[in-house]
Amino acid sequence: MTSEKAENDSGELPDIVDPGMVGVQPQTQRGQRTRAALIAAARHVFERDGYVDSRLVDIAAEAGCAIGSFYTWFDGKDEVLAAVLLEAQHEMLHPGTGRFAQSEDPVEIIRAANRAYLDAYGRNARLNALLDQVAAVDERFRRMRRTRADAFVERNARAIRDLQERGLADRGVDPYLASLALSGMVSRLAQSFHIFGLGGSVEDVVDTATRLWTNALGLTTPDVTP
Repeated sequence: MTSEKAENDSGELPDIVDPGMVGVQPQTQRGQRTRAALIAAARHVFERDGYVDSRLVDIAAEAGCAIGSFYTWFDGKDEVLAAVLLEAQHEMLHPGTGRFAQSEDPVEIIRAANRAYLDAYGRNARLNALLDQVAAVDERFRRMRRTRADAFVERNARAIRDLQERGLADRGVDPYLASLALSGMVSRLAQSFHIFGLGGSVEDVVDTATRLWTNALGLTTPDVTP
């Protein structure tokens, strides 16, 4: 089991990118504009061509600047990809299941979390696929991907443990292993739906994922009687 320090003390998910990997930070507004244009261009080129086949000259051309300007801010493709991921991480680190108030229906909270996951994955489907591609060949990006996955598994494990303590979920289920299995299931569903074009409608996917979560944990509705 990984450490429960995957989230910080405020409960927020951690950065998935080491800020030291993202190249030079400009001190002038002009430099900031040029660097931002290169990052936006890099995302477009990476998503269009893939990481392996993308070229720095194409990124510079897309940004409307010379290749020399690229090297002012980044040493290579790995640094500009890290910068792309750093900018996108707040979109990619979509909501998970948090702690539940006593009166909240956990099934509806899980349904909302599954929908948020699916929506966020869809907004960043090409970038998620790109991260998978690069993680297969670069250990640093593999660690990024693992950090993100660990953070969600730990968050969901805490939510499951909370439900068990309240008597709403099967206490015989290991919360971490259950989270690992269920989080992986939803992730694969999102990948199959958004990247491979498999499955039915968004509602079908959300409903199926929620039913599987509910059935696996033996969830019951909380008693809100005064």
